[in-house]
Amino acid sequence: MKSLTVAALAALVAVASALNGGNISTFVDPATGHEIRHFDCSVNRGKASSHFNETIKFLHRNSRRPNQVGTRAASLVRKQTVSPALTIKTYIHLITTTAKEGTLTQATAQAQLDALNKAYNPIGITFVLADVSIDANDAWSAADGSAMDELKQARRQGTYADLNLYFHSDLSGGVLGTCTLPSKVTAQTQPSQYFTDGCNINAATMPGGALTGYNQGMTAVHETGHWLGLLHTFEGYSCDGDGDSIADTPMQSTSTDGCPMKPAKDSCPTQSGVDPVHNYMDYSSDACYESFTPGQVSRIQNMWAEYRKGF
Repeated sequence: MKSLTVAALAALVAVASALNGGNISTFVDPATGHEIRHFDCSVNRGKASSHFNETIKFLHRNSRRPNQVGTRAASLVRKQTVSPALTIKTYIHLITTTAKEGTLTQATAQAQLDALNKAYNPIGITFVLADVSIDANDAWSAADGSAMDELKQARRQGTYADLNLYFHSDLSGGVLGTCTLPSKVTAQTQPSQYFTDGCNINAATMPGGALTGYNQGMTAVHETGHWLGLLHTFEGYSCDGDGDSIADTPMQSTSTDGCPMKPAKDSCPTQSGVDPVHNYMDYSSDACYESFTPGQVSRIQNMWAEYRKGF
C-alpha cells in the first residue's frame, strides 16, 4: 500500500476545498481513496450532555475562587487540587474489510498503546492493554449508520472507566476520528446503556500507517483527550467567549493545519498568547503535537473524578 509523500499531502491540502469558513480542509486518505475532513472530528459542546456543559462552566468560572462558590462547584474545584496517577484499562478493536484481513495485528495495537502512553505518561496517566479484538467485517470497517451500533454492542468491553478504541480500515464520514465526551452515569447504569462510549479512529493514523503526516498514533491521543473530558483549543472558533473553558489555553479562532511556527500562528492577535499548535487538542499534524497545559491536566483529573472514577 503506497503512502503519499509529505510534499504530495501538502499539495493536496493546499488545493483542497475550504469548508466551514476556512476552518476545515480536506485531503485524500491514501489507504482508502476516501476524502478526509481531518479538521472536523465533530466533537464540541453541542455534542455534550447538559451536565457536561454545566460542569465545565462551573469549573471555568470558579476554579480560582473555591471559597466563594456553591457547594457543588466548590467540590468540583477541590477535586482539581488532587493529582493521583491514573491507570486506565484499554480495549483496542481492530476492524478491516475482508479484503484487508490481516493488515491490523496485535503488534499494531501495541504500537498504538505505546503512542498513547508516550503522550499521557508525563501527566500521570497510564493505559494498560486489557484486550485486543480483530474482525474482518465489511460493514463494521466503515461503521456507517446502524453498523456502528452493532459493532459497539458486540465488542465494547469493561465499565465506564475503561477506554474502548475502535480502529477502522475504511472509516466512513470523512474524518480521521471521533469520540464521545463523558456524561453522567450512576451505579445503577448498565453497560448496555452506555455501549456507544468510546472512540472511532481511521486505522491509517496508527503508528506506521499509510497516512503520511498523521501516522504516529496522535489521532488516538487527541480523541482520547475528548474521552477524558477535554474540548478543542479552538472550541467555538472565536476570539471571544469561553473557548474551551480552560484558562491557560490561549483563545484560538481557527483550527491548525500542519505545524505553522515561523511566523507563529496567531488567530486572535488582540488576545494574549499565540495559537497552541503543539497542544494535543488542536488539529496539528502528528509530529507537531507535544503537550497538554497544566489547566488541561487539572481538567482531566476533575472530569475523571466527576464522571468515570469508581465505575
